[in-house]
Amino acid sequence: MEALYSIEALATGDGRNGHVRTTTGRVDTDLAVPKEMGGNGANLPNPEELFAAGYAACFHSALRSVARKEKVDVGDSTVGARVSIGSNGQGGFGLAVELEVTIPGQSIERAQELADAAHQVCPYSNATRGNIPVAVNVVDD
Repeated sequence: MEALYSIEALATGDGRNGHVRTTTGRVDTDLAVPKEMGGNGANLPNPEELFAAGYAACFHSALRSVARKEKVDVGDSTVGARVSIGSNGQGGFGLAVELEVTIPGQSIERAQELADAAHQVCPYSNATRGNIPVAVNVVDD
């Protein structure tokens, strides 16, 4: 693969209760384990939050790209991402993703076609395909 863009990040401290910073400095934040996972409930992001935000934004970009190629107006479309973490049943942990796509002005069927096409080109979808469950759900606006 010929890289179009690369970025580096460094995690320091105590992992999930540590700090992450990208080389650009645009992401530079402390992290905290969520209360649901035994953390202290500090109001700080965690790796799953960052992954959910990145996946939602990347998928939305892929959706808009697919729509442009098909000359479909997706106007005020939105993509939400829910990332869950849990036991993988083998002593480790795994992730699951649910994407929720809303495309006002399009039928559910057409919106699902566009979302399915976006799922084929989105880099996050391609990276996770076959590795973790990812559901792409279209909902009415």
